[in-house]
Amino acid sequence: MASEFSTYTKDELLKKLKKQKMMAIIQGVLIFFMIALAVFSTIEDGISFQTFLPLFFIPMEFVMLFEIKKIKKELATRK
Repeated sequence: MASEFSTYTKDELLKKLKKQKMMAIIQGVLIFFMIALAVFSTIEDGISFQTFLPLFFIPMEFVMLFEIKKIKKELATRK
């Protein structure tokens, strides 16, 4: 079965990998700040929507990391 990235050229894959890595880092930092805010908010005001907000974004980070792994695998098969 062909990979979903098999239609991309090597240069396009490298650009996509660079972009995905940067977005994963930015999203990771934002999730960290949301967790810190959630802990602070929970201590100050008790449980609220902000307490659970990071839980909605953590799965997106994992999807992004798995996509980076797939791109690296596709690049490794082309060398």
